[in-house]
Amino acid sequence: MGDVETVAGLPIIATGVDVVRGDTRVLKDIDVVIEARRRTFILGPNGAGKSMLLRVLHGLIDPTRGVLAWGDNRATRPPNQAMVFQRPVLLRRSAAANVRHALALAGIRGDAARLRVHGALASVGLTHAGNRPARVLSGGEQQRLALARAWALDPDVLFLDEPTASLDPAATRAVEDIVADFHARGTTIVMTTHSLPQARRLADTIVFMSEGRVVEQTEAGVFFNQPRSSEGGAFLEGERW
Repeated sequence: MGDVETVAGLPIIATGVDVVRGDTRVLKDIDVVIEARRRTFILGPNGAGKSMLLRVLHGLIDPTRGVLAWGDNRATRPPNQAMVFQRPVLLRRSAAANVRHALALAGIRGDAARLRVHGALASVGLTHAGNRPARVLSGGEQQRLALARAWALDPDVLFLDEPTASLDPAATRAVEDIVADFHARGTTIVMTTHSLPQARRLADTIVFMSEGRVVEQTEAGVFFNQPRSSEGGAFLEGERW
């Protein structure tokens, strides 16, 4: 995959990572490298462990075994990061207040926060909705608001877990455009999706999972044209039927 660039706590390196829940190994001996400034998409069938891996990489879940490290010095401090879920969790406040709350948690208040709120809402096309209750927004608008909260934090890494799974095509395209804007300003993207067309459009790197394991990690063009594993080939063949 070429030389691995190191910036701001990147790459994220998982080595021999297991996650055990009860008697079940949900993740099994995971080796993954998340490279700086690339768009890494995690693919695989239902139950493969995609969302669990995303949460481990984000730091929401600690590995049962193995090592998760950041940057070339293998530090234990993650880069500045944000995460957007399939169903955004929004406060019973206005759209602008949701963004302000995220900034306050990061220690950003006052004039600096006001400027960031305005810029974040504008970046996702929600300037008009700043004073509206967040929970009355449409599904697509709520997802864009979740992205605005992330935008305001200016993350080095943005994790997205099926962010367009419940959206119509127009809302999906709007979210994809915002993700592209994040990437254009230097943000590293790590995203799960069930949509192979979406991964074809956006991904630089594919991490393909099956039954809790990473079966292959490769360039997106290689994966879609000539996957290196039989599991990956069968997964793509299923798309064609």
